[in-house]
Amino acid sequence: MTIDTIVAKQAVQDKLESQIELAEAKLHTLKAHAENAKANAEIKAIAGLAPKKKSIQRKLQELKQSSGEAWNQAKTDLEAHIAEFEKLLKGIESKAKAH
Repeated sequence: MTIDTIVAKQAVQDKLESQIELAEAKLHTLKAHAENAKANAEIKAIAGLAPKKKSIQRKLQELKQSSGEAWNQAKTDLEAHIAEFEKLLKGIESKAKAH
């Protein structure tokens, strides 16, 4: 092999290695963006629970201020709201653990 051939082969190898490194860097960037997007989705989902939490607090106050049949209805409503809230929490937890 001549020196020119060796130099040419090395130049091609260097160029290809550089392209591979650039592609890997882009892959890492995309992965970071995807992970960030996932985190943002989880943050939005958690923020979306705030109104549900406030609703639960209102229902709890209604329960505390109720008596008789109204108390039973307030209890049923509160239990339903809590069950829905817990279901949403479990969904967020499952998505977080899956990623």
